[in-house]
Parts: sequence; structure tokens; C-alpha cells
Amino acid sequence: MLITQLKSKDTIESLAKAKTVIINCHGCKEVYFPEHEAAELQKELVENGNISEIITTDYICNPEHQALQLKKHMAKIDSADTVLVFSCGVGVQTTAQSLADKRVYAGCDTYPLPGFQGVTPLEFDCGQCGECYLNYTGGICPITACSKSLVNGQCGGSKNGKCEVDKDMECGWERIYRKLEALNKLDTLGYPAKIRDFNHPDAD
Repeated sequence: MLITQLKSKDTIESLAKAKTVIINCHGCKEVYFPEHEAAELQKELVENGNISEIITTDYICNPEHQALQLKKHMAKIDSADTVLVFSCGVGVQTTAQSLADKRVYAGCDTYPLPGFQGVTPLEFDCGQCGECYLNYTGGICPITACSKSLVNGQCGGSKNGKCEVDKDMECGWERIYRKLEALNKLDTLGYPAKIRDFNHPDAD
């Protein structure tokens, strides 16, 4: 199982300074989502005036299903500067791929819990490592998109955009660089790589 925890209020407010669409995922029962806390915080964000739409749906980890769910909201999404996703890390990655020309940010961190992990076939994986890097790396996870799980840039072994460990795999860091370059956000690569606490703060 997974548990998602909201990022700090200051962090979320800083991500929603521009015109923002919020996407909540309430679909997967293998993931605990803090619905009440998210709703209260999002109410405050609406009052601040930058939120153009709040979309609550399910299973955004499935790209085909997500496309159908978001289709009726695309006018608002297209006019937004930022998409703020409240879900586990898989949902953020799927959204970032689907909305390639948007700045997609995570409103939650994801922590592991013992137990059943679900059986939905997923294109993306979440390392459940607590303090998520997705907001620095264009919605592409350096832990799971890189064979070596490097967090401070590529190893230098890739060739023609392919990983030296798995020749059929795109280099995760080349994908990150190209995505941030297209969004004019290469400055976010200056983030500090740090030792992180993988334990949920409420865990015994």
C-alpha cells in the first residue's frame, strides 16, 4: 500500500502562483489520500485567485482513462500555466507525459506502507521515497527513469539517448533535460540532492 501526504502549505502555494488547474486522484484504494486536508488547502488556494479549475477523478495512472476523464476540461487546462496534481507519484508522471507542454507539479509526497500494492499495469513506477523530486525534474522521476537511480544528473554512459545498462531504455536524464529545456525551466536542475527520510512522519 501507499500513503500520500500533502507537501507543505508554503511549497504548494509557491507552485500555484500562476494560473493553475488542480487534479485530484481519488481512484486507487491501495493509496491513502488525505482528502479532507487537500480540500481545505485547495479552498484557500481558490480564495487566492489563481485556481481556474479543480478536477477530481480516479485512476489518472492509466493514460487512456485519464485522457477520457480530462477531455471535457481541456479548455481550462490549455489556458493554465501550471497543473498541480494531488496523487501518488505515478499519477504525476502520467499527467506530465500527457500534458507535455505544461508545468506539472506534485502536491503530495508518497510513502510506502506494508501490504498489497495493487495489480493495475502501469507504465510508470513510483519509488515511494518521501520527499519527491518530480517538481524539479519536469515530472520525470530520476529514481525510476534511470537504471542507476541517479539524482544529480546522468552518468555519462548513455549513447544516442539510450541507457548503457539497458539498451532498449531511454536515458532518464536526457528525457529530463529535454523536458525542462522545452518548458524553459532548466534552472530547476540546481536543486540540492540530499539524504531523505523515507519514513512517513506518522509511522510508528
